[in-house]
Amino acid sequence: MLRYACIALQAGRLIMFYTYVLRSKKDSNLYIGWSTNLSNRIQEHNNGRVQATKSRVPLELVYYEACLTESGAIAREKQLKSGFGRAYLKRRLS
Repeated sequence: MLRYACIALQAGRLIMFYTYVLRSKKDSNLYIGWSTNLSNRIQEHNNGRVQATKSRVPLELVYYEACLTESGAIAREKQLKSGFGRAYLKRRLS
């Protein structure tokens, strides 16, 4: 699993927003999303509680990045969902 992290303290607390990539073990397709609680979100995906992935379980975490802001995580999610972003992931994950 690959990861990139930008970590900082805000008001004495560590606050991170994660952009993540899951790979379906069923069809090998990727799912890209963001969350503030990565481990809970992965559980939700694998327990079928996320409409977009419930027919593709089980899923494995293959990549994530930690961002300092929600807007940064959402922007990175959009970037990874673009053609350029998917090409970047293909290079990183192969």
